[in-house]
Amino acid sequence: MGERRTVLVAGAGAAGYFAAIACAEAEPGAQVSLLEATAHPLAKVRVSGGGRCNVTHACFDPRELSKGYPRGARELIGPFHRFGSADTVAWFAQRGVELKTEKDGRMFPVTDDSATIVDCLTDAASKSGVKLSTGCALKSLARLGAATGPRLRATLSTGEEVLADRVLLSTGGGRVSGGLAIAASLGHTIVPPVPSLFTFHVDDSRLKGLEGVAASSAVASVRGTSLRERGPVLVTHWGLSGPAILRLSAWGARELHGVSYRFGLTVNWSGARTIEEVRSALESERRVHPRRQVSTANPLGIPARLWERLVAAAGIAAETTWASVPKEALRALALQAFAGEFEVSGKSMNKEEFVTCGGVSLAEVDMATMESRLCPGLHFAGEVLDIDGITGGYNFQSAWTTGWQAGRSMAGK
Repeated sequence: MGERRTVLVAGAGAAGYFAAIACAEAEPGAQVSLLEATAHPLAKVRVSGGGRCNVTHACFDPRELSKGYPRGARELIGPFHRFGSADTVAWFAQRGVELKTEKDGRMFPVTDDSATIVDCLTDAASKSGVKLSTGCALKSLARLGAATGPRLRATLSTGEEVLADRVLLSTGGGRVSGGLAIAASLGHTIVPPVPSLFTFHVDDSRLKGLEGVAASSAVASVRGTSLRERGPVLVTHWGLSGPAILRLSAWGARELHGVSYRFGLTVNWSGARTIEEVRSALESERRVHPRRQVSTANPLGIPARLWERLVAAAGIAAETTWASVPKEALRALALQAFAGEFEVSGKSMNKEEFVTCGGVSLAEVDMATMESRLCPGLHFAGEVLDIDGITGGYNFQSAWTTGWQAGRSMAGK
């Protein structure tokens, strides 16, 4: 093998950085090179969470944590036992970065600044001797077939050839990921990547001009499927977004891709209330406050401006009082609040968390070491694998976990 183990890490994102650091710290004598095709390593870390970086999720039970992954849930249970959310918190704390937990379980640096995480990773890589090369991509890999010594010949975009003992692909999971093409060239099955975590295009008069209005506890479901999520739903310039919509898109990524992102969406703006509870609340309002105007007296906690639109959509004039609402109109209003029907005509990728599902088939990866079962010496980490999580820090956690395992394994630990 020679005096120094040669390790190449292709892709300087969260998983790649974490793996390079883990490898270099576990084997100080190793020559660890981190390659980034662009001029901007850790670009996704920098912009995530609105520039705050949602580092992980405050769920410290591996099985519970794994439930946040539409793809890879079962396979991640073992890795999360070895390096889970608590380990991530401890890892950053040991390097001077404290995390805080928000009400929804998302964890951010106390500075609320993603630069804190970027600087921590950059500093840790530098201190451990990782060599970063930007504007340098891995173009191809070839097996050498040696029982001892370097196992892989790497050709870089600079034209340089490197003989490596270990190579990690952490190039992301999009269709343009060079890592997927390299994995396929070495015999790996690639589950076709399709978008996950996207917002819905909805052109509906009820939503026009309401950009920024959010229902804090709505229930959104895709008609004709079992897809259903509860949480904040946000009205945007192009339609609907927010945590409930993003989770719906993650769990339904393949199904919604299959219908070209054209489907019926039902939204219960009243939260977890049943239709009977909605009707009862409306009838109680009519009984207790008969002289109040329907458009301004809202018993369901729906945002005021949205409520006005739902009232109008039910055919109730703005000045109508509760006492004068016909029963048919009351039923129509209950349906608008409980089961508003919307037609989705497309999608937009969530800018902060551009995630895809698909990638290298997990059946061909040893999840204890992240090493290929087909090509000794080749490892994977992050979104290049067929793993993706819902919004809330889950995707970064799988990057830290798979990166840590791959790095330790490449160091022979």
